[in-house]
Amino acid sequence: MSRKGDTAEAGAVKRIKDLADVLLEEGLITEEQLERAQVEQERKGRSLGRVLIELGLVKENDLVAALARQVGLEFVDLSDHKIDPSATALVSDQVARRYRALPIGFDDSRLVVAMSDPSNVFALDDIRTITGLEVKPVVATAADIDSAIRKYGQFDQSVEDITSEAASAAGEPTDIDKIEAAIEDAPIVKLVNLLITQAVADRASDIHIEPAEKDLRIRYRIDGVLHEVMRSPKNIQAGLISRLKVMAEINIAERRLPQDGRIGLVVGGKAVDLRVATLPTVYGEKMVIRILDKASVLLKLEDLGFAEGSFGNYEKAFRRPYGTVLVTGPTGSGKSTTLYATLNIINSVDRNIITIEDPVEYRLSGINQIQVNNKAGLTFASALRSILRADPDIVLVGEIRDRETALIAMEAALTGHLVLSTLHTNDASSAVTRLVEMEVEPYLVASALDCVVAQRLARRLCDQCKESYRPSKAELEEAGFPESVRGQIKELFRPAGCTRCGRTGFRGRMGLYEIMPISEEIERLTAEAKSSDDIRRLAIEQGMVTLREDGLEKARLGLTSVDEIFRVVV
Repeated sequence: MSRKGDTAEAGAVKRIKDLADVLLEEGLITEEQLERAQVEQERKGRSLGRVLIELGLVKENDLVAALARQVGLEFVDLSDHKIDPSATALVSDQVARRYRALPIGFDDSRLVVAMSDPSNVFALDDIRTITGLEVKPVVATAADIDSAIRKYGQFDQSVEDITSEAASAAGEPTDIDKIEAAIEDAPIVKLVNLLITQAVADRASDIHIEPAEKDLRIRYRIDGVLHEVMRSPKNIQAGLISRLKVMAEINIAERRLPQDGRIGLVVGGKAVDLRVATLPTVYGEKMVIRILDKASVLLKLEDLGFAEGSFGNYEKAFRRPYGTVLVTGPTGSGKSTTLYATLNIINSVDRNIITIEDPVEYRLSGINQIQVNNKAGLTFASALRSILRADPDIVLVGEIRDRETALIAMEAALTGHLVLSTLHTNDASSAVTRLVEMEVEPYLVASALDCVVAQRLARRLCDQCKESYRPSKAELEEAGFPESVRGQIKELFRPAGCTRCGRTGFRGRMGLYEIMPISEEIERLTAEAKSSDDIRRLAIEQGMVTLREDGLEKARLGLTSVDEIFRVVV
C-alpha cells in the first residue's frame, strides 16, 4: 500500500486523527508493535498501514474498518457480504474499475455503493447521474472491490454464452479457408479477448489451451499452481488456436512443428506482453501463453523476500565492479525477476549494460538487450564473445548451458566485467560443481565466482483469511525448526480461503533464498574440485541460511504455511 494507497484503502477520507492514534485507540496494536512498525517503515520507506499488514500486526480489513469508523462510514467485508446482482448491473464494468466503486445493494431508495475512496465526489456524482438514484457510500478494501468487480462485472456476454455461440458458428472447419473465416468470427474474437482479460484480472502467469479427444480444456496458472477454468466444445479448437496464432504472427498453416511468437496488448489500462508457444499433440496443437506483466519488472529487489542478512551478502556481490554472480533454481523459480530487479539497481548512465537472453522477456530502458537466434548462428556463446568487444561494464547472460558459454563468462569476470547469469541447479553449492562438470577448470571457477543465489517461489498466505493454530512440539520438530526457536513459536498459520484469494488461501508469491558468498575457504575447496556436499557443509558453517531454513523462518513470521514450504523445497 503506497501513500496514495493508504488514501485509497480507507478512503482519501478526511483524517480526523493520525493513523497510529486511530489504531492505538481501537486497540488493534500496542505501543511496542507501533514502534516496531515505525522502525520498519523508516527502513523500507513505505506507508505505515502497508508495513503493519506485511508484519502481520493488523489485517487489512481491520485497518480499513477502523479508519471508516473514524469518519462515520460503514465498513463492508465484501468476502462475506451478499451482493445484489441487480445493483451491480446498474454500472458498467469500465465505470466500476475506473472509480474502484461497485453498487452492492439498495437501502430504501438509495443505491449502496462499496468504494475504496468514498471521498471521491466525482465518482459519487457520476454514479448518481448514471443510475438516477441517490448514493449511499460504504467503505471496502480495494482488493475486495477488485475481486467483486471481476466476479460481477458486466462483460458483453458470459464465457459460456460466447463459447456456445462460437461453437454453433464454428461447425467443423477442416480446410484453411474455413479456418481463416472462423478466426474473424465475432464470437471467437470475443472469446479470445475474454480469456486474456480474465487471466490478467485473476493474476495468472500462464494460459494453457489444451486439446483433448472430445473437448478443449483451458487452465490458468495462478501463484504457480494450475487451475482449470473451463472446458469448451472441440469444434472451436481450430478457430481459437488460429486466432491466437494470427495475433502472435505465427504461421497458421503449420501444425506439425512447435512455433512461438509474441503479442503486445493493453488490458485494463495495463501494458502486458504475451509470449505464445505451440506444441503439436495427438489431439491437435496445445498452446501456452505466458503473460508478462511489465509492472513486475519494476519490482524492488528488497521486496522480493530477501532476509536482511542474506540481502547484504548478495548486495556486496552485485555492487562489485567485476566477478560472477549466479542465480540458480528450476524453471519458474523467479531467477529472471531477481536479475532484472538487480539490473534496475545498478543501471546508470555511466555503465554500459548488455544482456543476451532467450527470450528477451522484458524490455528494460537504458539496457542493450540481445535476443538469441540459433537459426542465424547467434548463440549465447557467439553473442557473448561479440559483447565483450563492445566495451561492456556489466553483462547478463540469460543462462549458462554449455562449456563454451561458461568459459567465456568466467574469463569475462576475470578481465574486469561484472557477469550475471543463471544456472539450473537445486542448491547454491551444486552450481560450483556443475561448472566444473562443464569442463571449466576448477581454478578458473574459484577465481571468477563471487556469489551463488539459489531460489524458489512460495505462495504467500492471504492476509484476509489466513488462520492461526498452535503447533505441537512434535510438529515443530518434524518440520525442522531449530531447537533454539521451537519454544518461541506460539502460533503458525495455514490457508483458509475467501473470495479475495479465489478460495485457495494464498495470494501472491515471495522468494525463498539460499545465498552463498564465495569465501577464501570455499574458493580453496572449489580449486581442489571438492564435492558439492563438502562445499555446502562449509558454507553452512560460515553462516549460510539454507532454502529450507529461510522458508521455515517465513512460515514462523506468518507469511506462508509449513506445507507450502515442503511443496517447493525438497
